[in-house]
Amino acid sequence: MASTKIRKSIGDIIADVLIYAFIALVAIICIIPFIHVAAMSISGDADVYANNVFLIPKHINLNAYRTVLGDPSMMHSLIFTVILTVVFTVLGMLVTIFSAYALSRPKLKGRHVLSTIFLMTMYFSAGTIPDYMLMDTLNLLDTAAVLVLPLIFSAYNMIILRTFMQNSIPDSLIEAAELDGCDDFRILFQVVLPLSKSVLATLALFYAVGRWNSFTDALYFIQSDNLKPLQLKLYNLVNASGSTGALAQEAGGGQQQAAEVVKSATIMFATLPIVIIYPFVQKYFVTGVMIGAVKG
Repeated sequence: MASTKIRKSIGDIIADVLIYAFIALVAIICIIPFIHVAAMSISGDADVYANNVFLIPKHINLNAYRTVLGDPSMMHSLIFTVILTVVFTVLGMLVTIFSAYALSRPKLKGRHVLSTIFLMTMYFSAGTIPDYMLMDTLNLLDTAAVLVLPLIFSAYNMIILRTFMQNSIPDSLIEAAELDGCDDFRILFQVVLPLSKSVLATLALFYAVGRWNSFTDALYFIQSDNLKPLQLKLYNLVNASGSTGALAQEAGGGQQQAAEVVKSATIMFATLPIVIIYPFVQKYFVTGVMIGAVKG
């Protein structure tokens, strides 16, 4: 029996080592491109142009960041994108919370039919051209609303929250609140939501990251420069990185090297806000993911 326990213990150790090694490998694969871009953003133009920069910056200078921060259109896009992301996340969470709570209550007639209709939207979509025609009919083209209203409801997020409310909120608590004379709004805000902080933080992060990283809707529906989000600016910069329309230019043959450095600085400029925010919601995010894994 002792030898069997020893063999199991060794097997567990080997399994743990393999799992940690795999996770470490995945983490390295994910973080190396980020470090590479960060190193390029603070390296000299000549070193970047000669492909001499990999993970360690060479001839450090912050000229690219001065160029990005000194560009009024880029700063305007940053401020606009932050406001857009906050408004989008708040409205998306409100719509998701109300719909998920309503569909989680057994007394709602036809809730299974409604859930099926919402589920179908995850598998079928009209396509880009009908979406454009719809936005044109609703007079939403080239407005800030077109970047908010079409995407504030996510059937996937609603299903996650509805499932959590059904499986993790005891019916006895809701019944006790009803006996105390609470209506649905008081039950939702005083009973259900305080017990759903982890999953709410997870979904809020999904909404915020999704809106922050999205640019295709702005690419299709936005023409005005003052309504272009930061990611669309980055997309245009990447496309123009080798042309004379890049953010930074130098005399002679230095256009390409300056463009590559500024492009890297812009990528960091667009990525850092989400990277900075994530540690503050990581605890809730991990808890919410574990709840979803256990409760299904």
